[in-house]
Amino acid sequence: MGLKDELTSEIDTIFHDAWTTRDGNVVPIDTSIKLSNDAVKIDGAVLYADIADSTKMVQGHSDFGAAEVYKAFLRCAARIILADGGTITAYDGDRVMAVFVGDGKETTAVRAALKINWAVKNIVVPRRNRFYNKSLFSLEHVVGVDTSALFVARTGVRGSNDLVWVGRAANQAAKLASLPHTHNTYITQAVYAAMDNSVAFLNSVAMWNKLTWNTFDNSIIYGSTYWWSLA
Repeated sequence: MGLKDELTSEIDTIFHDAWTTRDGNVVPIDTSIKLSNDAVKIDGAVLYADIADSTKMVQGHSDFGAAEVYKAFLRCAARIILADGGTITAYDGDRVMAVFVGDGKETTAVRAALKINWAVKNIVVPRRNRFYNKSLFSLEHVVGVDTSALFVARTGVRGSNDLVWVGRAANQAAKLASLPHTHNTYITQAVYAAMDNSVAFLNSVAMWNKLTWNTFDNSIIYGSTYWWSLA
């Protein structure tokens, strides 16, 4: 059987076979889901953290300089996510995706986003500027957070596969992270409604600006430039 026939048979199977699904309360890993039409359904808050205008950064830095910025940003983001109970589900160049589950997941995800903002402003940028001309590139970042039901399946082939996250939160969190860095953190209305006041107000002052997402059905989102200091 040639490759054409093999692919035709495999794709027929994907579209023909019934799905087996189960509810989950932890973030699944690839070995917990079969490559067949098998999936886990969870409720999760999805966080995407991304360096803004990374193309300009690459153009303004040496290869190793750009790699150092990538490593520093992703190291801080990843350590904060894990410390706050999130699960890292993917790295993609200069961005990281994480999922938070359980009670208070929206609050925890937002707090992690605010901590990432603090770490970038107070750890990554000052140390980067010690070694490189800050006029070459102004390091900025954006974090997006959304919450929804998620349908998690395994895709690829044996020996080379990964999980695919189907659901509004996975899609919109990524899109939020691509918005202008006039705000460092963007969250959806669903996240804002679910999160605790501890990440909504500072000394009774609102930390978030209500915005209209013009490129996404004019939906309401919230943006913030505030941060949460690390101990």
